Amino acid sequence: MQTEPQDNSYYALEKLRDLIHSEKFGAEGRLPTERALAETLNVGRRAVRRALEVLESEGLIWRRQGAGTFVGEKPDGWSDHVDALVAGTDIMEIMEVRLRLEPQLAQLAAMRAKPAKIERMRYLADKTGQSSDGDSKELWDGSLHRQIAQSAGNKLFLSIFDVVNRIRQDAAWQSIRERARKTGTNGRTSYQQHIAIVDAIAARDPGRAGEAMREHLLMHQERLIRATSLEALDDHSPEGEQIGIRDDDTLSVAS
Repeated sequence: MQTEPQDNSYYALEKLRDLIHSEKFGAEGRLPTERALAETLNVGRRAVRRALEVLESEGLIWRRQGAGTFVGEKPDGWSDHVDALVAGTDIMEIMEVRLRLEPQLAQLAAMRAKPAKIERMRYLADKTGQSSDGDSKELWDGSLHRQIAQSAGNKLFLSIFDVVNRIRQDAAWQSIRERARKTGTNGRTSYQQHIAIVDAIAARDPGRAGEAMREHLLMHQERLIRATSLEALDDHSPEGEQIGIRDDDTLSVAS
């Protein structure tokens, strides 16, 4: 039988500190809603709200209107300009930046990541591989890549990563990413590449970690190019024709 929720802010604060230190929060470092936290911790929502205010004042969490509460330091002002960046770029530009940024982050992570962070990378890689729907896979994939970026130990690099990661998560890119997942290689290859990246980081091999990340991103870039090509062909194909991919991964038009 469940006991009545405690309406004690100090108790809620202690429980939330334990939760943050355990790192058992969701993808992208997002905490559950106030209601969910209250139910999980068996405390009143008012106590949770007050405890969150304290944690925010200490710089342990930050909030974004309409997006939720996140663990860690609040990103710098670059995030205010994300909407303008989304409107002024395209998905290929994002991949160009990722190809130059993330291999370097993987190399730094191989030199600096603590064992606990590497274990979390393995956990996130497994969650990504186990995800059966596109939305879940995107969330866990983004969390894994951010954990690698965070483990690089460079706040400026992390800020740049967060801007790029926010753009690629925008709703404008959802349909093209979904189409890209259905073309070219399968999810098993992506999972194996994730494991190769984490293994190289665990082995403290910066060169191998950077190259594994580069190979992984090149695969995704190829899939995105293929998906955008399909979209363009689909938009201009005569009525009654259907664009598809044959077993040899070449583009085909079937009547």
